[in-house]
Amino acid sequence: MENTGLGGKSIILRLEMNTQEIKFGQVAATIFEAGGDIVAIDVIQASGHITVRDITITVTDSVDISKITTAIKNLQGVRLVNISDRTFLLHLGGKIETQPKIPIQNRDDLSRVYTPDVARVCSAIQEDPRKAYTLTIKRNTVAVISDGSAVLGLGNIGPYAAMPVMEGKSMLFKQLAGVDSFPICLDTQDTEEIISCIKAIAPAFGGINLEDIASPRCFEIEERLRDELDIPVFHDDQHGTAVVLYAALINALKVVGKTIDQAKVIVCGIGAAGVACSKILLSAGVKEIIGVDREGALASGNSYSNSMWQWYAENTNPHRVQGSLRDVIRGADVFIGLSAGGLLTREDVLSMADKPIVFAMANPTPEIRPEEVEDIVGVIATGRSDYPNQINNVLCFPGIFRAALDCRATTINEEMKLAAAEAIASAVSDEERNPSYIIPSVFNQNVVKAIRELVVKAAIRSGVARRYPRE
Repeated sequence: MENTGLGGKSIILRLEMNTQEIKFGQVAATIFEAGGDIVAIDVIQASGHITVRDITITVTDSVDISKITTAIKNLQGVRLVNISDRTFLLHLGGKIETQPKIPIQNRDDLSRVYTPDVARVCSAIQEDPRKAYTLTIKRNTVAVISDGSAVLGLGNIGPYAAMPVMEGKSMLFKQLAGVDSFPICLDTQDTEEIISCIKAIAPAFGGINLEDIASPRCFEIEERLRDELDIPVFHDDQHGTAVVLYAALINALKVVGKTIDQAKVIVCGIGAAGVACSKILLSAGVKEIIGVDREGALASGNSYSNSMWQWYAENTNPHRVQGSLRDVIRGADVFIGLSAGGLLTREDVLSMADKPIVFAMANPTPEIRPEEVEDIVGVIATGRSDYPNQINNVLCFPGIFRAALDCRATTINEEMKLAAAEAIASAVSDEERNPSYIIPSVFNQNVVKAIRELVVKAAIRSGVARRYPRE
């Protein structure tokens, strides 16, 4: 079903009605009583006393669609022809396609784009492989790659089911930043096979966007590819989340009048995103981060089977604090939730420092709902679009790849990520910034431009740029 962005969903019911037996007002009343809100009516066919109409209905998340359809089926003189989910209709046949940049209209065109003249271009690239950036799609194309092992909140659903998400990612690349991309879902969850497959296809692409690959496998895949390829490799679930979170924190700290080096930060959920968020905050100057997962606070001196947890324990929690989330959150300035819904209570938030910052980013249900604590927090943000301050990866990946492609960066390093976060934060002016507006909209057209400018400069400063683009 389509998510309307307002905490609801949308469906279309096609109804065949006998106007001698029932009036439309009775149908409308039945839909309303069952929890539906009619937003559009389209007459598809009318013949005598038989009329066919498409009724577009929105419902809240809590409404069971079957309650509406059952009520309609029980009406005399109405036949439910079908139910059309607008989201499924949008996905029919996929959401992207390939278009040639120039038409092939005659034999001369054919000879130049294909055989025989294309051989001259091939030879030029063979002599100087760098020309692939100017003579092929490599200069502006990113591979969006997943193994389907950690898709949204659905878990390990496999490569076929992951494809709609990767297609959507490609759409966003193109619309928001003019970056061409292609979704590639691999039918393997073996680390070595994934690395081998990506290395084998890398010549065609200027960058690799890893997506929805489960932890801890995602760490090794990204690290190995970063070492073994000379193009940017970016695991968006880790670093995209981290960049946008840091951008939000920059502005949230300004709202509550605190500094990053004095803030005590609790990170709940030490998976791929939790580790990346912590790393960027450490780079930004946070001195005290405490990570909490199933075993409680991670602290050095303890032994963990998860190698990333071991690294985390040894590089955070300087005072070796032990205990549960409830124990360690006392006096904290910032809570960052990347775990599961309902883990945080109002009492937990009350135990935090004055004007606490709460980023409850679990989806679809936040660690705590904003309405439960909006009267006691300084700032609250979530990962949802139906609350203010949505922390959304879409704000990061189009612009950071736009910059990396334009300067032909060999990697996306920490300096570039920090620059991207600062650019996103700067899209909210001093006059605009308030507890309900610390992060710009994903449709803010200034965001990609700002990210590109600062990230290119960071790439040049840090020595990973191979080209110096004009502004």
